[in-house]
Amino acid sequence: MGRIRVEFLGTGTSQGVPVIACNCAVCRSTDPRDKRLRSSVLVQVDGVSLLIDAGPDLRQQMLRSGVHELDAVLLTHEHMDHIAGIDDLRAFNFAQQRPMDIHGSIQTNAAVRRMFHYAFAAERYPGVPELRLHEIRPGHVDITGVAVQVVEVMHHMMPVLGFRIGGFAYITDAKTISAAERDKLRGSDVLVLNALRKKEHLTHLNLAEALAIVDDLRPKRTLFTHISHLLGTHSSVSPELPPGVELAYDGLVVHLP
Repeated sequence: MGRIRVEFLGTGTSQGVPVIACNCAVCRSTDPRDKRLRSSVLVQVDGVSLLIDAGPDLRQQMLRSGVHELDAVLLTHEHMDHIAGIDDLRAFNFAQQRPMDIHGSIQTNAAVRRMFHYAFAAERYPGVPELRLHEIRPGHVDITGVAVQVVEVMHHMMPVLGFRIGGFAYITDAKTISAAERDKLRGSDVLVLNALRKKEHLTHLNLAEALAIVDDLRPKRTLFTHISHLLGTHSSVSPELPPGVELAYDGLVVHLP
């Protein structure tokens, strides 16, 4: 596997940051690192571009990052902040003259079929997205020539998929990770993990829980994502983090050998 380039297209939680109608210090921050679109990353390896999650900010993210080619989409789960932008993938249908390959669990793919039913109708309206759904499960899969290890974590009671590509591991919307699935993440060069806020949350890791997982897995570098305005500003939280652990931010680019 060649060099891996990862671009953080969004690092916010389901409401993004700033939050509509909120006047807190984080939402009023002028630091661009505190402006967070819904969580998504673009992974490029060996000439292949893979998008992880297609949330409601997809159009803005693609335009901001100048993405002109996209080989496939990997979906972590079916919540709106991770799939609501799928309709905008039709721009790539037009540009690339082919359907878009989407890889998700059987439950996530079923949700995509329900939400975007018009894309799968027997008689489709001209211009609707052309989507090819592929079921993936925990284990090793090949996606357009890229070796991907699929990891399963729990978002309270909902299974969520994470992905490891070479030394890069991406986990979002996790509350618990079993010992067997943690073993798939060990030895990562870069681990991306959700850290919603400081106060405990029913369905997401808080900062202390995320740090405990990092202490167990000991990756070379950790970047927290899926961050809410309740965590604090980037500048105030960063000094509290141990060496090798950082807050990701929109537009951050990471290269792995």
